Amino acid sequence: MSTRTPAERCIRTSSTRRGYLRTLAVVNAIGIGWLGWPSVSRAAVDPATVPESKRMRAGRYLLAAEVPAFIAARGGPAKVLFLDVRTRAEAMYVGTPGGVDALVPYAEHQETMIDWDAKRGSYRLEALPDFLSEVQRRLHQKRLDSDDPLILICRSGDRSARAANWLAQDGFTRVWSVVDGFEGDMGQDGRRSVNGWKNAGLPWSYQLNREKMYFPRGLADD
Repeated sequence: MSTRTPAERCIRTSSTRRGYLRTLAVVNAIGIGWLGWPSVSRAAVDPATVPESKRMRAGRYLLAAEVPAFIAARGGPAKVLFLDVRTRAEAMYVGTPGGVDALVPYAEHQETMIDWDAKRGSYRLEALPDFLSEVQRRLHQKRLDSDDPLILICRSGDRSARAANWLAQDGFTRVWSVVDGFEGDMGQDGRRSVNGWKNAGLPWSYQLNREKMYFPRGLADD
């Protein structure tokens, strides 16, 4: 059985198979962080090596395996907003990260799902009009503001980067994108088994909490 920590396993795999994450010589445990995972001593993502589709203008990136220690180092969950920006269907059928504050989709599928996105090889996604207002609402629930740390996670780091840029245009100054996302990058076998939250062994669940889910405005109380 491997003695490597979840952070070490994720960093080692992603750096060797994708090439955009630096290999860490040593990952030091400097205490037990949020959700009980060891802290990581330094950032593992080199912004210059992040693929174009995952780049955000501010250049703030985290590996999924770094998130618990990052939150702990900034005062714990009460001081950081952690948002899942995937679709409602992804949350329902793929699961959600442990410790996430809310699901706030950056984009959603069309109701009838009739348009195809050839570049992504999937049904078309459309940006959610009330994304910004929903992020603000979730901030206010935690008594935070746009200058407090905000972490975004999507499937594999593309949408979270675009969402971070959108938020920056609206005055958010401290937004981080989880560069490998919840499921991680696609491996040569066509599976998302390379990196990401799930592959790092971090807590996740199929069980949904209604209070954390997204509902279109006006339907939340139905």
